[in-house]
Amino acid sequence: MPYGHFIGTRSYQFDNLRTLLAKASPLRSGDMLAGVAAADAQERVAAQMALADVPLATFLNEAVVPYDIDEVTRLILDTHDAAAFAPVNHLTVGDFRNWLLGDNANAQTLTALAPGLTPEMVAAVSKICRLQDLILIAHKCQVVTRFRSTLGLPGRLATRLQPNHPTDDMQGIAASLLDGLLLGSGDAVIGINPASDNVPQVVHLLHMLDDVISHYGIPTQSCVLTHVTNTLSAIERGAPVDLVFQSIGGTEATNSSFGLNLALLQEAREAAISLQRATLLDADGQRSGNVMYFETGQGSALSANAHHGCDQQTLEARAYAVARHFKPLLVNTVVGFIGPEYLFNGKQIARAGLEDHFCGKLLGVPMGCDICYTNHAEADGDDMDSLMLMLGAAGCNFIMGVPGSDDIMLNYQSTSFHDAQVLRQVLGLRAAPEFEAWLEKMGLATAAGPGEPQQRLTTQLPSAFSAAIQRLAGPSV
Repeated sequence: MPYGHFIGTRSYQFDNLRTLLAKASPLRSGDMLAGVAAADAQERVAAQMALADVPLATFLNEAVVPYDIDEVTRLILDTHDAAAFAPVNHLTVGDFRNWLLGDNANAQTLTALAPGLTPEMVAAVSKICRLQDLILIAHKCQVVTRFRSTLGLPGRLATRLQPNHPTDDMQGIAASLLDGLLLGSGDAVIGINPASDNVPQVVHLLHMLDDVISHYGIPTQSCVLTHVTNTLSAIERGAPVDLVFQSIGGTEATNSSFGLNLALLQEAREAAISLQRATLLDADGQRSGNVMYFETGQGSALSANAHHGCDQQTLEARAYAVARHFKPLLVNTVVGFIGPEYLFNGKQIARAGLEDHFCGKLLGVPMGCDICYTNHAEADGDDMDSLMLMLGAAGCNFIMGVPGSDDIMLNYQSTSFHDAQVLRQVLGLRAAPEFEAWLEKMGLATAAGPGEPQQRLTTQLPSAFSAAIQRLAGPSV
């Protein structure tokens, strides 16, 4: 159905909900590249005002990607929880924003509401929110997951320790791993992007990480970020797989370009659950239920020519519906990684990062963010510091920990081990409780004193800890 709005004497018309969402989206280079962005700021404002008047229930009756050609659309609509949606089913998008900013929206009500929301609903409301709205509303949301550490608790900020190496050199990986642990990083996951994607190397890396975690009893989980089919092969070979990784998108065609579908993700989840490697119970009382680690990024659908005329932020939110279905431990928006063709500068990256976190949290997804940029983007470290602090205030579940902020294997700029410590100190945040206790046990941190919000890291390296890490790394390869 068409949607319209007057500004002065000029009438703006939008043919359908897909077009309206795209025109209402704050400016970003990817939507301009796709030819779906508003022509100017006035058209964008008209679209946002028209979008504010759309009833939330409309999104259940008008799909932005056709139901009959897209399994993600079918997943969204077929699993919608009408009872959970009931408290807000009478609201428009604008009314919903007001409700979310009010006192009735709290951790309990938002958790109960999440199954009743579709990604298009949360994308719509995000488009009419200021940055402070995105921060405040997301801060109210709590999405807690568990494997060997508990993630997403209020007042906590976890990190993924990312010890990548351009040649998968074991000693190089071990050096980065040691650096991160000494600086209190790694409670979300120790995750390696392998330089080589062959299965024997993946298995080798998995065993190395498992040896370190097992030897020291580290309450964390490991992941080698390879394709889901490689992880399934590694499981068949008896590898110690904690988490299954996969990049996902918001349309069936995007996921097909990644070489996957929903059935394959379900197969992988069941395989990982069967290993029963977790020590904690998930929210359903199941051991090892949170076994998936997903990564996403605005622009992935357009880069695969699989966007169906939709804007990139709406499709990003649809990727979170895919993630939600498989009850992951972690979901990470790698916000600036795809490049300036999709998010041109620091301003666009910051807005996108806050939108992604907001939409994921409202949908009940355990959102983290790789606060990052590529070297050819119009962005710098100051932009990332601003986004990092805003996401910390918004209650982001985890961020990245990369040595010196510079990933020398993937060749992009992210956040460092020190950055997480800045957030913890400035905002009074702490590591995951199990990991925090382990740091104290190992002599890597001292307990918080009276009036102190968090631990203090020690400055001396326990010699046995260093020597054992080096032994576990083995010879350079």
